[in-house]
Amino acid sequence: MILLVDDLRSFVDGRRAEVARTSAAGVALLERHRAARVEELWLDHDLGGDDTIWPVVEVLERAAFEGRPFDVGVIVIHSANPAGAAKMAQALRHWGYRVRAASGSVEVGFLD
Repeated sequence: MILLVDDLRSFVDGRRAEVARTSAAGVALLERHRAARVEELWLDHDLGGDDTIWPVVEVLERAAFEGRPFDVGVIVIHSANPAGAAKMAQALRHWGYRVRAASGSVEVGFLD
C-alpha cells in the first residue's frame, strides 16, 4: 500500500495510492491504516496556507516513542522546501524510520 500526503500533487504514472490533501486528513489516513503494512509513505512539507506535515510527523514520532512505530517500508520526502524536508528527515530517522529524500522527484507532479 502507498500513502501520499500532498496538498496539490499526485503520482504522474497513475500508480494506486491513498491520498490526503491536509495534515488532518494525513493523520486520519495513518490512523486508518495503523495495523497495516505501508510500503511507501510520501510526505510533502507545505500543505497550503499555514498547514504543514508536522501533525503527521508527530503521530509517527509518538508511535515510535511509545514502542509501536508504524510499519512503513520507506518514507519518501518529496518537498520543495529544503529546510522543512531536512528537519522532517532528521526527526523521522531519529525514531528509526527509513527515509529517502526525493525533492525534485518526477514521480509526483501536477495533473491536469
